[in-house]
Amino acid sequence: MGFFKKKRDPISDRSRLLNAEIARLEAQIKNLNAKVEQSKSQPRLRSTALPHHQPSSDSAETHSGSGEPIFEAVDRRKMNVAPEAETPAHYNDLGVRKCDLAAAWRRLQNHFRGPPANNPKLVSYLAAGSIKGLRPLRYEKRVARNRFIALLVLLLLLLWGIFAVFVKTN
Repeated sequence: MGFFKKKRDPISDRSRLLNAEIARLEAQIKNLNAKVEQSKSQPRLRSTALPHHQPSSDSAETHSGSGEPIFEAVDRRKMNVAPEAETPAHYNDLGVRKCDLAAAWRRLQNHFRGPPANNPKLVSYLAAGSIKGLRPLRYEKRVARNRFIALLVLLLLLLWGIFAVFVKTN
């Protein structure tokens, strides 16, 4: 009968397994570091029969095995952002950047505007309320606006009441 046995905690079991895995990985890291240190301590031998091989720019082709170039995917959005043009007219005689009010205003606006949405389709779904279970954004804005107006009216009534009390006593 298992009435008086303590149940095993699944979190502590998982913790024990992860600690064992960490210990195994640390031992493997130590072994690999020892191999690297051992290979560094031994002198490197070279053949005097052949001339020294200079690495060339086409060494990537020799490593890949074929003469075909390797292309990588490039994020074109990052490339399309044009940096602000830096000209000598932007600097004074001492090399300090001049005060450019228009550029400062644009930087301030961009700071508060924030980055563009990564998924504009999701943003349009959220704004329209097309996802079931979520209220549309315009409804949330209306609720927040009405709450603000109600609190503002309450504050004005409170201030008017305080002012009326002080006027009556004087």
